[in-house]
Amino acid sequence: MCEDRTIVITGVTRGLGLSLAHEMAGLGHTVLGCGRSPEKIADLQRTLPAPHDFEVLDVTDAAAVEAWVQRLVTNHATPDLVINNAALMNEPGPLWEVSAAEFGQLMDVNVDGTVNVIRAMVPPMIAAGRGIIVNISSGYGKSTGPGVAPYCASKHAIEGLTSALAQELPSGLAAVAVSPGVIDTAMLRKCWGDGAAGHQSAESWGPKAAAFFLALDDSNNGDSLRIG
Repeated sequence: MCEDRTIVITGVTRGLGLSLAHEMAGLGHTVLGCGRSPEKIADLQRTLPAPHDFEVLDVTDAAAVEAWVQRLVTNHATPDLVINNAALMNEPGPLWEVSAAEFGQLMDVNVDGTVNVIRAMVPPMIAAGRGIIVNISSGYGKSTGPGVAPYCASKHAIEGLTSALAQELPSGLAAVAVSPGVIDTAMLRKCWGDGAAGHQSAESWGPKAAAFFLALDDSNNGDSLRIG
C-alpha cells in the first residue's frame, strides 16, 4: 500500500464523495472534506473522527473556501490529492425551460466552486512542490444529451479548464480530469430515473476509485481519464 496521504474531497456528504471518504479513511489516509449539509457533516465527524476533518462549506463562497484551505494547511499537511467532486445536476428539461437562477446555481457550484478550490489550493501545493488536483468530470464532459444541457456545459468547462490548468502548473504538480463512470447515485437517478438502477452503486465503486486516484502522479498532468 502507498504511504499515508492527506486527501481533500469536496461534496463529501453523499454519493461518490461519501463512498470515497470512507474508502480512503479505511486505507489509512487522512481525509479532509466539506459539504453543505450540517447534519451530514456532523455524521461524518462522528463516524470518521480526527485526524479526519470535515467542515460545513459552500464551495461557491470564495472567501470561505480560502479560509478553509488556510485552516487545513495550518492544522494538517499540505494536501497530496485534491478531488473536486462537489456538483449539481439540473432538473431535466429543454434548455429554454431552465431558469436563469437554476442555470446560474449549477454553474456556480460545478465550475466556479471548482475554481475557488483550485485558487486556494494551488499556492500551498506549489510551495510544497507536489500535489495532484483531480477535477471530477463526466461522460457528459465529452458528449451531450437532451435535458441536461446545463450539466453538459459545466462538465465541458471542467475538461477545458483542467487541460489549461495543467499547462500552467510547475513540475511536481498535476491537474487531471476524471470521469467516474456510470454510477447509480441520486444525481444519475435525477437524470435517468429508474434507468440508473442497473449500474454499480457508489459503495461498490469506492474501492476501485480509491485505487485509481492513489495511482495518479505528475506524469498524468493534463490527462482526461475514466474510471472503469
